[in-house]
Amino acid sequence: MPLSLHDIQELEAMNLSNATIELLRTRRSAPPVALAGQGPTAEERELLLTLAARVPDHGKLVPFRFIVFEGPGRDKAGEIIAEVFAAAHPEASAADLAKERKRLAQAPLVVAVVSRVASHVKVPEWEQVLCAGAVCFNLEIAANALGFASIWLTEWFAYDRTVLARFGLAEHEKIAGFIHIGHNAGPREDRVRPQFSEIVTQFGI
Repeated sequence: MPLSLHDIQELEAMNLSNATIELLRTRRSAPPVALAGQGPTAEERELLLTLAARVPDHGKLVPFRFIVFEGPGRDKAGEIIAEVFAAAHPEASAADLAKERKRLAQAPLVVAVVSRVASHVKVPEWEQVLCAGAVCFNLEIAANALGFASIWLTEWFAYDRTVLARFGLAEHEKIAGFIHIGHNAGPREDRVRPQFSEIVTQFGI
């Protein structure tokens, strides 16, 4: 039986916690520049993607897929990003282009979650998009549960059709997110979270 909010509060008051609740309560993003060390092994990567794909999926349409960037593939992707950036910004400096080349090369593993909406008489496009978003967060949680740090980003190139075409996306496909995964042992401060009373209303009261 899932824990109620009252149960969670009682556990926190007793300094007890469920491992999943504790992970969700303490999860933090880490910037790509802070993600280093050894990335997931091939077996860990397969596990992460398998778990990421276990999301609600109305109609069983699987409106998502993965593109994995690791090793030399990260550098190849960076060259594509820098080349497209240079074409759009001829005034760009060498430092600017070096920054673009590193976009997907800082963390040892980057996974692009691709949203691929299909026309369906019963399943709205919005629900399919939400499914891909759920995949992104599932992947983050799975990575964190295995001891990795992560961050979910997009950046400008996630919306550039030239870059996306060279990454192998079809015209109807979009990037839901690039999930950067690595290790980060340093402390990460939490950001300000919304107050419970500001985001919750109870219908009929």
